[in-house]
Amino acid sequence: MASNRFPSPFEIEGPEGVDGWEDLYPYSVTFGEGRREYEDSRFWFWDSMHWGTAMTPFDSTFFELAIATLSQMNSRHYRIPPADGIDFRVLYGYAYLSPVGVDPSKIEDRVPQFMERAGHYFMNWDSLYDSWLGKIKGTIDQIEALDFSPLPEMEELPIITDGIALGSGHRLQKDWHAFKDLILQTWQYHFEFLNLGYAAYLDYFGFCKEAFPSIPDLAIAKMVAGVEVDLFRPNEELKVLAQKAVDMGIARAFDDPANVDLSSAEGQQWQAAYDEVKDPWFNFTSGNGFYHFDKTWRDYPEIPHAFIKDYITKIEAGVDIARPIEAIIAERDRVVAEYRDLLDSDEDREAFDGKLGLARVVFPYVENHNFYIEHWTMSVVWRKVKELGAVFAKEGLMAAEDDIMFLKRDEIDEVLWDYYSNWAVNAPTAAAHHWGPKIARRREIHSKMLDWNAPKALGEPPEVITEPFTIMLWGITTDSVSTWLGSEDDGGDLKGMAASPGVVEGKARLVFNPEDVGELEDGEIMVAPITAPSWAPAFPKIKACVTDIGGMMSHAAIVCREYAVPAVTGTGFGTDRIQTGQMIRVDGSAGTVTILD
Repeated sequence: MASNRFPSPFEIEGPEGVDGWEDLYPYSVTFGEGRREYEDSRFWFWDSMHWGTAMTPFDSTFFELAIATLSQMNSRHYRIPPADGIDFRVLYGYAYLSPVGVDPSKIEDRVPQFMERAGHYFMNWDSLYDSWLGKIKGTIDQIEALDFSPLPEMEELPIITDGIALGSGHRLQKDWHAFKDLILQTWQYHFEFLNLGYAAYLDYFGFCKEAFPSIPDLAIAKMVAGVEVDLFRPNEELKVLAQKAVDMGIARAFDDPANVDLSSAEGQQWQAAYDEVKDPWFNFTSGNGFYHFDKTWRDYPEIPHAFIKDYITKIEAGVDIARPIEAIIAERDRVVAEYRDLLDSDEDREAFDGKLGLARVVFPYVENHNFYIEHWTMSVVWRKVKELGAVFAKEGLMAAEDDIMFLKRDEIDEVLWDYYSNWAVNAPTAAAHHWGPKIARRREIHSKMLDWNAPKALGEPPEVITEPFTIMLWGITTDSVSTWLGSEDDGGDLKGMAASPGVVEGKARLVFNPEDVGELEDGEIMVAPITAPSWAPAFPKIKACVTDIGGMMSHAAIVCREYAVPAVTGTGFGTDRIQTGQMIRVDGSAGTVTILD
């Protein structure tokens, strides 16, 4: 029988043997008695889109930075009228979010504030976006330039002869502090445009719902489709390289992606073409960029090689591997004309054109930020963290290179001071003795949390959800929450967002991680908690896609529409209800999934 609320976070039993798990995370992000009344009265949902598994202490850094800066832009920068920030907590290693609404009596006062601030960006979008690209590329360069090399036996002579005084110990401390500042700066830049992109789309969405009360959400999404974005560039480069391999007669070199032989003259020529595009386009993680274990195409070439092999197979079979952009644009323009003709006045048509035009202007950023931040910047960030972890291991401060991932970011300051001060004194460090047992215990706790089945939602359902990210990105709406609460009464069918049109039947394949993507077979239906943008090369294989979480502007929804793959997102329980091998029907136009056997 359906309930009218989800379990309280204080009622949830975690996995056995994880006493003290809270020590892995800052006190401010765990549920606790000091805020129990507040926390127990709120609605919390598991953000399995970005953090689908238990976080290590250092992994949680980016959960904290991302959600804090997202919230800052909503509440303090742009003053989005109905929405403040998104509160965030960690429960047994898993990320939970709670949208914070604005007191209704204050919404009207925020409207002119928002219009002034957002209006400046909307009127100057192109020039500000060009500036943004320069800022983020400059930040990447600054992060790459940081020097985490080990402290030397003796300082270089010019430090003495040039009267510099500041040595390697200062350099290492300074660069670590700069690194922390730069990753916070990165996430400030991330949300500089993104919140406004969703706000503009929501404004257009609201206009359409009012002007055309029966319009499907999918029809509104179709009207902004067919826009070229940089996020698709890595996959397009794979297609170019696959065609080049066929044209150069070296296609068979990719039959075993883990052992590609490019020793021939043609192979070396092909490799040069690969090297020319790998920076930046193959700074593309196999996951979503938020975990230290995500593999980057640039650092693990067997990943792009496997996708190239798949494209070679299709090219040799005569399959057109191009994205069906012409058909998408034709359908987009048809839908726009159909609804525009329904408007009665020139004033309404002018408003429609203006809001649609703005939605299309801002839409590329909604996807492009993902490449520039989550993929390119985070690839560089993780390489730097691993570089420092290797120094800790080499210098005997840690037992293993990835021990650094089991420290909170501010605990690394303590290790660096231990390293520096005892290097200066030429005395033994205490880090291994102090942190060794703690890290061993944290590893044990984390491994047990990895196997925990995190609940989808916690607490008191809201009367109405107004925060734009929660609706457009995560697909958490008042209706979807109601559906989740009644999930025990709906039989075997699933309801979600009608994210990409089409009706198909086929065998399901559950995909939980990048390794599972390789098991997809032609004609299967991918069922996943969420898809990563770097899985796009797998989309030519599948008939349809079903996800547990995700709204109309989630990456899964956008990629499916752009590749003409039917999709239902935000089902809540797709990976719980469906098993690999089951026959299912996906109706991406109606937002339903039916289990046929």
